[in-house]
Amino acid sequence: MPKADTNGIQLHYQIHGQGHPLLLIAGVGYGAWFWEKIVPGLAEHYQVIAFDNRGAGESDKPEGPYTVSMMAEDTIGLMETLDIKDIYLLGHSLGGFIAQEVAVQRPDLVSNLILASTNYGGTKVIPITPEALEVLTSREGDPVELVQRGIEISTAPGFVEREPEVVKELTDYRFSNPVPPPQYQAQVTAGAGMAALTDEQVDKRMSGIQDPVLILFGAHDRVVPPGNAELMAEKIPDAEIKILPQAGHIFPIEKPTETIQAVHSFLSSRSS
Repeated sequence: MPKADTNGIQLHYQIHGQGHPLLLIAGVGYGAWFWEKIVPGLAEHYQVIAFDNRGAGESDKPEGPYTVSMMAEDTIGLMETLDIKDIYLLGHSLGGFIAQEVAVQRPDLVSNLILASTNYGGTKVIPITPEALEVLTSREGDPVELVQRGIEISTAPGFVEREPEVVKELTDYRFSNPVPPPQYQAQVTAGAGMAALTDEQVDKRMSGIQDPVLILFGAHDRVVPPGNAELMAEKIPDAEIKILPQAGHIFPIEKPTETIQAVHSFLSSRSS
């Protein structure tokens, strides 16, 4: 499997398809596998690049602490190693924070931005729901049950009952590609650190994103409530919102066809 030297570590990455480069950045505890249900459809239109963040998958797993800025530098290094510019960038959850940071640090590398299931940091966001917070922070009990509770809270109501095979795939993935607890916590802490941004920092970062932006959410997201979409759109100069019905936080897995359609519709309409 190919790896790129970047920011003092090696990142494992995958490339699928041909065309304009589209780079996918996953959230906490996930690697390139997170995107496998949408990669084939997207690869019909784009050169799709997915990778494992530091601490996950087949990438290096250095000790923490991690920061969003550090993980953005990892991503920028990967882009430079692959010699890709004018890139379409899609970040999910923690990956959305990383994508924002890349767009702010290196606007010359990014042409369109998709922010999925994320917010802009600071204190004036709609926080994780209490039920989701309890599930995602409680580590007591049977490991399989913990993973399945996490899947249930991250998906729309009824998904677990409707899609037992997908739940099994997700459960198997978590146990066959474990993120070591210290590295998992380092990723969590990186995302949580965005709450320390001041109002002025948030405004400066968001106004600095001059690319066309799609803000993409599942209507039933309990991890990052979809009300954050409107808050972000108010601060980003050129943003549009798409809310996917009957989907939760991990909508690329729950609703792959709808996700592909939303991404391709935006990129094809907003790209020169």
